[in-house]
Amino acid sequence: MKDTTLSSRLLDVFNYTLLAAIALLMLFPFLYVIAVSFSSFTEYMQSEFMLIPKEWVLDAYKFIFASDSFLRSLWVTAYITLVGTLVNLAFTSTFAYVLSRPVFGQRTVLFLVLFTMMFSAGMIPTYLIVKETGLMNSTWALILPVAITPFNLIVMRQFFQSIPSELHEAANIDGSNDFQSFWRIILPLSKPSLAAFGLFYAVYHWNNYFSAILYVNDQRWWPVQVILRQIVVVNEAQTSLGNGQILLENAPPAETIQMAAIIVATLPILIVYPFLQKHFAKGVMLGSVKG
Repeated sequence: MKDTTLSSRLLDVFNYTLLAAIALLMLFPFLYVIAVSFSSFTEYMQSEFMLIPKEWVLDAYKFIFASDSFLRSLWVTAYITLVGTLVNLAFTSTFAYVLSRPVFGQRTVLFLVLFTMMFSAGMIPTYLIVKETGLMNSTWALILPVAITPFNLIVMRQFFQSIPSELHEAANIDGSNDFQSFWRIILPLSKPSLAAFGLFYAVYHWNNYFSAILYVNDQRWWPVQVILRQIVVVNEAQTSLGNGQILLENAPPAETIQMAAIIVATLPILIVYPFLQKHFAKGVMLGSVKG
């Protein structure tokens, strides 16, 4: 018995040590990005690899925050994330509630939802729809085409169906209609689920850049991820940031500008994520089928 307990403890120690080592390895790229973004021109040019800069400077951050284009892209991204998430939650929750109630044509509509989850329209038909509806070069082109995610809709529908029907019957007896029941009873009980799916939607909107490349030709309405792509992938730091001759002679290396832009574009999600992470398991599992 003692040998079994000892071997079990040794196995636990080995597993924890291995997982800790893997976690540290995963942190190395992030630490490297932070170190390069705060490094000076001389130290970056002389060092092949660094994790802690000897001299912490803010040249790269001053450079990107001196750009009107970058600041405007942050505002555009924040607007798209906030409004898009609210639109997603409003459409998803109301549609899921309707599908959870015994209404005429429920199975047909549910089949259409499942069909769109299996077979999407594709890039060209979606582009033509966005163009013909007049959404090109607007933030709504990045919000309305993805107003509802079928998977999130199905999970939220399952959660609404798990709410006892006695609550609906009691509300009907008190004279409440479907909208009042949804607003006063269902939504307050759905806060964990709404928080989980709200974060899913928010992360999607914040990180989305491909839709902006397709539907937004005006650089004034580019989200920050498109600017970041131009800086990192296309390597057009000064052109994308619109600085022109600003700080041109004493400009930091392009690599430090890239790393600073990555940190600024990633930091908001990293700050928000821990506050809503506790709702993940509870919010998603509430809509699962209990066996």
